[in-house]
Amino acid sequence: MNSIKRLLKPIALLSVFALVIISCDKDDSPTTPQEQNQDHNAAAFAENFGNDILRTFLGTVVDTNDNPIDNAMISIGNKTAITDSNGVFIIEDAPVNQRFGYVKAEKAGFIHASRAVVPSNGTNKVRIMMLAETIAGSTSSGTQETIALANGASVALEGAYIKADGSSYSGNVNVIMHHLDPADDNMRDQMPGMLYAANAQNEERMLQTFGMLAVELRGSAGEDLNIAEGSSAEIRMPLDASLMSNAPATIPLWYFDEVNGYWIEDGQATLVGTEYVGTVSHFSFWNCDIPAEYVDFCVTVLNSDGNPVANTQVNLTSTNYGTGYGYTNENGVDCGKIPSGETLELNVYNYDVCSQSPIYTETVGPFNADSNISVTIPDNPNIISETVTGLFNDCDGNPVTNGYVDLKYGEQHFSDLVTDGEFEINLIRCNADDTFRIKAFDYINIQETDSLYYTFTTPLTNLGSIQSCNTVEEFITYQVDDQPVVTYSFNVYGGLDGNYLTVNYNSNNQENWFNLYIDSFNGPNTYTNSYLNFYDDNFSMVLENYFVGTTNVTTFGDVGDYIDINFSGLILDENSADETPISGSIHVLRDY
Repeated sequence: MNSIKRLLKPIALLSVFALVIISCDKDDSPTTPQEQNQDHNAAAFAENFGNDILRTFLGTVVDTNDNPIDNAMISIGNKTAITDSNGVFIIEDAPVNQRFGYVKAEKAGFIHASRAVVPSNGTNKVRIMMLAETIAGSTSSGTQETIALANGASVALEGAYIKADGSSYSGNVNVIMHHLDPADDNMRDQMPGMLYAANAQNEERMLQTFGMLAVELRGSAGEDLNIAEGSSAEIRMPLDASLMSNAPATIPLWYFDEVNGYWIEDGQATLVGTEYVGTVSHFSFWNCDIPAEYVDFCVTVLNSDGNPVANTQVNLTSTNYGTGYGYTNENGVDCGKIPSGETLELNVYNYDVCSQSPIYTETVGPFNADSNISVTIPDNPNIISETVTGLFNDCDGNPVTNGYVDLKYGEQHFSDLVTDGEFEINLIRCNADDTFRIKAFDYINIQETDSLYYTFTTPLTNLGSIQSCNTVEEFITYQVDDQPVVTYSFNVYGGLDGNYLTVNYNSNNQENWFNLYIDSFNGPNTYTNSYLNFYDDNFSMVLENYFVGTTNVTTFGDVGDYIDINFSGLILDENSADETPISGSIHVLRDY
């Protein structure tokens, strides 16, 4: 990936990689003035980020079971996208800075997630694992209550709460809580941002995590809550046994600033037995971390012919701070932040398809200034460098301009963004298996290829042209106002219910839905009596009222045949009288 991911070990390289998380935080509530350290100057701190630049991002969003999350809203600056059925998103020309880029992911039913990176040239690849809004316990206003997880992580609440607008709240309170343990390998994907922070003096620091706690409060109507001004809460975070020998008696507390994408120092925690205990005045992701000075660092991995090697895992290990890692992009580059003044052991791996042994090892550093190095993987009869190229065309033979190609080798996936029809995927493989699978996705025409299987023709495998002529069998696609286009390509149903033509979609968790009704339906025609009822967590509204406009039903076949519809007009919000533009199209098999 374009930025080296930091390992989630407690002693992990002081945020050796910008992607490492070391926190106890909750990052999906809106940031309020109460949540900000009044001494922190965000504008001054942003001067560290460097000049404005544009970069391309290709990312994957998954849940804690590693299943893809579709229809998650992704934002980088003012650019947005929505994940497809594979959990994949593409954002081109995303506005970032030379030394800092911030990617946010949001979806109903999950805590808001994010990733921060040091952007590199080429495609910046990110992976985000979202945490479910799991209720750990409930309480009510005016009641002191301690909510605990099975591992002992807890929050003690005093009972005074406010809504997002600052007004007081009275009623039942649901507590959503997650403890992230640095000893858990998934922590690196679950953490928000990266281990990059502003200390109490507003200086840049990297962080070494000893754990984090995410706490969110919800009212009886699902509204976001926080601790009332003047109130506080005690948080407790258990330490894994492997961290105890390095755990200081007191440690700074840091909260994650979801708006700006980095951690801010605010208080401290004390080691009591085998857990850190601290007091906080608001909820966010909170983390217990040791700060360290750092430098920006890039590694370029080359093969013996001097060509870049993509998709390899680069590990950096420090005696003092542990291990961090990331993945090389198509240019063979991985960038991130590492602790300054440390001698590091660099290892290059290809875990998923080869053995657990590194394919390259070198001692590097110490580095006291921003640095770039190159390493060359020597010839090895058991390790083979491969390049797979080809042209990805749509069904009319035109180059795909917005899509991606996914290569699966073993259980490892390699993806390449396609903007002009051409793709090139570089990887290292072992000599035990020489077959791979290709599947490609065309965003514009909502089409995909079959799963295509090939044998490597080392060192270059040219696949020629592949075409995405398999139109997604069913879909609903629509756009509300100037928001990103939403597409549903599964759980889509349609048919006749008495005199009503109905088309509907429900997400797997039943939290997003879309329903279109046409009264007095009498076959393909233009209708003005349509009714829309839908909710998508990408929008801060439920649109549930009459649709004012035209709905064109162009095809209506028998059961098993297609229903084709396009619509455009306004949705009237009966609660506010607002009129919201909407347009879309439907291609669904008739089910009844």
